[in-house]
Amino acid sequence: MFNPFDQKPMPLEDGIMDWKTMYPKSYSKQTVDPYTRIRIILMNGIEVEAALFSHQFHRHCNNNDLRRELAMLRRVEQQQQKHINWLKPIDETQLETTIGYEHVAVDLTAWLAQNEPDSNVKQCLDFALLEDFDHLYRYSNLLDLDENIPSQQLVKKYVDITPGRPTIAEHRCPKEEVKRFVDFKKADIRTKLNTMIITAGEQQTMNFYMNLGNTYYNDLGRQLYLEIAMIEEQHVSQYGGLIDPNCTWLESLLLHEYMECYLYYSFYEDEIDANVKSIWEMHLQQEISHLHKAAELLYKYENKQWQQVVPGAFPKLLQFHDTRDYVRNILASQIELTADNEDFKNIRQLPADHKFFCYQNKVNHDINSVASHMVIEQHQRQKGEDYRDESQPNPVPDLSDRKQDNTSIARTNKSMSMA
Repeated sequence: MFNPFDQKPMPLEDGIMDWKTMYPKSYSKQTVDPYTRIRIILMNGIEVEAALFSHQFHRHCNNNDLRRELAMLRRVEQQQQKHINWLKPIDETQLETTIGYEHVAVDLTAWLAQNEPDSNVKQCLDFALLEDFDHLYRYSNLLDLDENIPSQQLVKKYVDITPGRPTIAEHRCPKEEVKRFVDFKKADIRTKLNTMIITAGEQQTMNFYMNLGNTYYNDLGRQLYLEIAMIEEQHVSQYGGLIDPNCTWLESLLLHEYMECYLYYSFYEDEIDANVKSIWEMHLQQEISHLHKAAELLYKYENKQWQQVVPGAFPKLLQFHDTRDYVRNILASQIELTADNEDFKNIRQLPADHKFFCYQNKVNHDINSVASHMVIEQHQRQKGEDYRDESQPNPVPDLSDRKQDNTSIARTNKSMSMA
């Protein structure tokens, strides 16, 4: 297996790009493979996380020599982020890009959950998976309603578009998002990588909706972005809370650089677009130099070897593939779960005065003003039924009605219908 520490690193200065290099040839939204699109979206989020983390490190560091090293690494990370994010073509609309964001969330979360050895982390992944799955369905109905574009054209047959845990049922008291953090000194490298990858990915979705949601061209769309942006805040709180807060800044820097090398190598191995593949290869070489520099800084300032934080060889590479059966199984078995402090419980096991119901009564007391419900209701009124693209019928009978949006399941104490 590939070991980035066995590679000879290029000089850091050689990673600086000129403007012509930094501005890439965009992909074609008509012909791009959906997995190429979601790799691009994820790596944009990974590079945004790298820059934000580095800025926070800079602000909490009192050594200017170290801060200069961080500034050098950060400049290249920022160039990489632009190089990736500008692969998006001019003619791809905000909402089409959003479908890509939710496709990433579904297939990435499902893959990580299937390859996660820590049961607590896996449960967190499975839980939020059903929520992002529902977001894909809600935005797809908006896309069909506003632009008459079926999302199936964008995601092909890679992912089902059907209700998950309804977005109206996802709004929880903020205190419920605090979960048990992982002890990185004992954790499997897959757990370290998975928690950092999913946090960066969800953070980018949160930021995207926070900053662009208000630019949508009609009120219903603006309201849907506003609502789902609040769920992304919950997801980032949940996932970010899994990362070990006892790691030092320099240990975290090494983990970030190792994660980036891992992802660029994973995606280089699978990429079918020659132009994008060359970008993954270029960035991998840049990140190998960053990783070696991070290891050098860890030893210089903390007298620690990189082997105390990460292994050399990569674990199983991240490969996007069909996760529809896995998602269906989780949907069928976990639809009624909600958060209960660090744990998850069936909604019908919660007492009537639970924080969940109190919060729901605050934000969702008027169901007809909840955008995620309104967009489905409006689609049903105008087109006779909701928009779906299913390989099989929804595995939850109570979510099978295409003419009536279910606003009770996973939100009230009412029992589900029997299959």
